[in-house]
Amino acid sequence: MTQPAFELEPFRPARGIANCHMQTVAGHYGRVQEGIIFHRWRIDTPDGDFLDLDFPEVAGHLPPDDAPLVLLLHGLEGSARSSYAYETYRQLARRGVRSVGINFRSCSGQINRKPYTYHAGATGDVILVLEQLQRWFPQSALGAVGFSLGANMLLKYLGEQGRDCPLIAAAAVSPPFALDRSMEVVENSISRVYNRYFMRALHQKMQARAPLLDGLVNMEQVLAATTFRELDEALTVPLYGFADVWEYYRQNSSGRFLSTIRVPTLIIRALDDPLFHPDDIPYDDLAANPCLTAVITPHGGHVGFAEGQPGQLSWWAERQAARFLAAHFA
Repeated sequence: MTQPAFELEPFRPARGIANCHMQTVAGHYGRVQEGIIFHRWRIDTPDGDFLDLDFPEVAGHLPPDDAPLVLLLHGLEGSARSSYAYETYRQLARRGVRSVGINFRSCSGQINRKPYTYHAGATGDVILVLEQLQRWFPQSALGAVGFSLGANMLLKYLGEQGRDCPLIAAAAVSPPFALDRSMEVVENSISRVYNRYFMRALHQKMQARAPLLDGLVNMEQVLAATTFRELDEALTVPLYGFADVWEYYRQNSSGRFLSTIRVPTLIIRALDDPLFHPDDIPYDDLAANPCLTAVITPHGGHVGFAEGQPGQLSWWAERQAARFLAAHFA
């Protein structure tokens, strides 16, 4: 199959904020979250739970009903309405592509009916949603884009599906390739500040979900966890039946699945990502698969990639992802 012409635009970090932490913080707080109306659709799952999908209506853009449709997978404790999601929806809409964001279980703002939430390799709900989208929109070509944990999940899904994947193309922004190496970074460096930020949000959510989890996990250990690894040991391992936390990380790291991806896929990672170890990047595997377009930039932080200057920032990664997807839909 002939690949469509796609030339990546160079990334030039915004003036004064090339530092990885400044890029990460700018990405979190600097993106505009306006100009979009969301329409929420709910899917009932076979296990008696539900998944909420958010369909964005971007001001000034109304792609036709048979336009290509991109599924967005958000990051840890994000949602379909995270700031990077807004920017992605806008970039896609400008290119005539529709989009929809999945809210992983427990992330839509409503407590789910069942105790199961999501984890870095929980691709079952992705399969369910894509099958539903095919039924709802049989005339639309499908793609997907993932960020951070959602990028890991997307790459794992693509590798699992291989040639049977229903997607035309995909893009993964700031994925971890080896989850165990990521734990080393957030536990033993200045990046511990990100660990504390996420743990506060996770503790609040686990307290709200305590009645659902009663008898399945040791809630005292869950609420006492101070790191991702401790929380995974107390929550993810027993809830999903892994032998231990290292088996969970080994089985679900996206790096294991790169060689079997058969869909054109753009992968964007920054060497200075403060959440991941730079040595986790499997350069040989990325280069060996012709379906992968891997872009490893020196700067960009974690889901940052801010260009321009303070007060007039633009967002390089979302633009490249939208350009890549639109090129393969053309």
